[in-house]
Amino acid sequence: MVTVSIFLLYTVFCKKMAKTQNVVGKITRVIKESKNYQELEIKLPEKTIIIKNDKRQKTAFRPYQANDKIILKQAQTPQGVRYFISDYVRTNSLLLLLAIFIAVVVLIGKKRGVASLLGMLASFVVIFGFILPNLVTGKDPVSIAVSGALVIVPITFFLSHGFNRKTIVSIIATVLALIVTGALAILFVNLARLTGFTTDEAAFLHLGSKNAIQMKGLLMAGIIIGVLGVLDDVTVSQSAIVFQLKKTSPDLGFSQLIKKTMSIGHDNISSMVNTLVLVYTGASLPLLLLFVNNPQPFSQVVNYELIAEEIVRTLVASIGLVISVPIATVLAAYVATNKYFFEK
Repeated sequence: MVTVSIFLLYTVFCKKMAKTQNVVGKITRVIKESKNYQELEIKLPEKTIIIKNDKRQKTAFRPYQANDKIILKQAQTPQGVRYFISDYVRTNSLLLLLAIFIAVVVLIGKKRGVASLLGMLASFVVIFGFILPNLVTGKDPVSIAVSGALVIVPITFFLSHGFNRKTIVSIIATVLALIVTGALAILFVNLARLTGFTTDEAAFLHLGSKNAIQMKGLLMAGIIIGVLGVLDDVTVSQSAIVFQLKKTSPDLGFSQLIKKTMSIGHDNISSMVNTLVLVYTGASLPLLLLFVNNPQPFSQVVNYELIAEEIVRTLVASIGLVISVPIATVLAAYVATNKYFFEK
């Protein structure tokens, strides 16, 4: 899962990193190679150099091959300019994956697919143009996340689902569910005494921002933004079911619509909560492996902030997701059975 912290790391340090001379090179041949050691010939834009690639302080040795494109850091030392391999150049593979994603969405989704892509673009504009810049300046993360969500929700919903009663109900239900989720996030982050300093990235970000960023608030904001995308699917589905039932059976009343729609909503709840848990599990596999291999009792392990943070994140998001089902159902049923909102 892409986290707010990663985006903020980029925002805070991109200018500092720009001062470091990065050079893109291509490995023309491997001169020597043995276990945990390589001597590489690398072609740079203006010259060809030979450098060593060994394990040193890396956690694992990374061998390179001829024709690999790599990023090198250029450092000025008393002995002159030296080059160090930083990483692979991944731009082409990422662009290819992006092109496949866009093609699949457009070919299968047609006009709605194009609209959803525009909605995704709008979300990125709000995130990078509003949320992240304000977080970097030290403003309250929760209020910024909620404000950003209030902009993202109507834009993405109307683009993806059209301007209609179903979408309007879904927007209201999503906002209400977000308010509940935000309140729970604030409550239980404070009750569990979570600080937000559970990772190296958090400490690095805090120091790099000169203590301007509120790490506890950033944790709460991450929970709110993380559940936003899942709420879209649930609230729209529940609203669509209500209006479709009313269309096919005009005689259904308010309570009947709720009862019939909630019977379907129960299946949505079980599947979406399971999806949410699996998403968080996939993003936290190394952490879970540490949890499994820890010899300490379960009651002690869950008290580690690193573990407690993931538990709070998952459960709060799941509660917000479950609550959104009856909220969307009741709102849609009210609109569908009210003559001022629904045309038979």
